[in-house]
Amino acid sequence: MADVITCPSGLSGRVRGMKVREERVLADRKLAKNGGQIDELLGSCWEETLDPGPYVFGEGGKVDWGKVLQGDRFFALLMVRAMTYGPEYAFGVSCRNDACRARIDWEVELTKLPVRPLSEESRAAFVGGNRFETTLPDAGKRVRFRLLTGEDERKLPALQRSAPDKLLSAVLAYRVLDIDGIDAKAKRQFLEDLTLRDADFLVDEFDRVDCGVDTTIEIECPECFGTQDVDLPFDKGFFLPGRDRTARRKARSTSSPT
Repeated sequence: MADVITCPSGLSGRVRGMKVREERVLADRKLAKNGGQIDELLGSCWEETLDPGPYVFGEGGKVDWGKVLQGDRFFALLMVRAMTYGPEYAFGVSCRNDACRARIDWEVELTKLPVRPLSEESRAAFVGGNRFETTLPDAGKRVRFRLLTGEDERKLPALQRSAPDKLLSAVLAYRVLDIDGIDAKAKRQFLEDLTLRDADFLVDEFDRVDCGVDTTIEIECPECFGTQDVDLPFDKGFFLPGRDRTARRKARSTSSPT
């Protein structure tokens, strides 16, 4: 049975949970390598578009997930998972306290994670060519940049592999369209010479105008009672959690007193 969801940008439609046939998508190594798994999965589980939001889709209104903002894609993905297995998502991490290092088993409700909607200002800029502007505080330069879509999502892993020692400047260069007074050929060097204050400011500006789901949560260690912020982990157990659940049950049963 499909449910109606509304993504952070306003894109809405009927979405269903995964079926057994979607297992082929999750197991397809070619799709995993080229980043096409999410597109295939969303394409299969998205049954009907009710409101295209800021997007213009082709004949029949079929969603082109490569054109959809990262925040919308991720939100839809969470909802597909919640419809498949229920909203609860359990995971485990180690306590960061070096004197403790206990395992922390935690559970969140995916449908209750904070969602940042796409503002009217950002929607207008996205529809008008996906161009956003800001001024760097130290360099004093006006910068134009864009929000990331599904097509960009596919390219990022290769970009990260190609520049592992200059990851920040590579990502900034990919997202920044142009800079006042800086030739296109000199853009990368200019970004590498940015102060870290300017770089942090720019990343914050990316987040400020974007939409999406806040996946940073605070958890508490049951042993030392220390708290820590963690990014919600999304490993292979996110869509095929059966083995992980079984392993957790076994761990709990072996650790319980007899």
